[in-house]
Amino acid sequence: MSITELQADIVDEFSLFDDWMQRYEYIIDLGKSLPLIDEQYKTEDNIIKGCQSKVWVHGELLEDKIVFTADSDAILTKGIIAILIRVFSNQKATDILDANTDFIDAIGLKEHLSPTRANGLVSMIKQIKMYALAFNAKN
Repeated sequence: MSITELQADIVDEFSLFDDWMQRYEYIIDLGKSLPLIDEQYKTEDNIIKGCQSKVWVHGELLEDKIVFTADSDAILTKGIIAILIRVFSNQKATDILDANTDFIDAIGLKEHLSPTRANGLVSMIKQIKMYALAFNAKN
């Protein structure tokens, strides 16, 4: 699926919930299905700067697509990174670089996060785009 299709699916899923408590529970559930980062990648280099909790993201190029894995020590943050991994993993670097993140506003995520978590979300997206930029430069 394309990034746009994955984003549309997420917007549709979030529209099924009546209130934000249900959406938070859903985000937490998504975190439980996150493809976990290998322990060897839980390093300072892979920690997202600007997050109040610890979040590790690792990307590697497999054929022509970037595969991301991640983890967090906070359950809600783990769900947030799971949403981003779902959208951006197994995508081409150029597609990641060209992708917008309007779906985050469409589901109302940023406005329902504390300022520090919202900053962390922006930092997670930046890190994913940095991986795409680095892998794209190698091609």
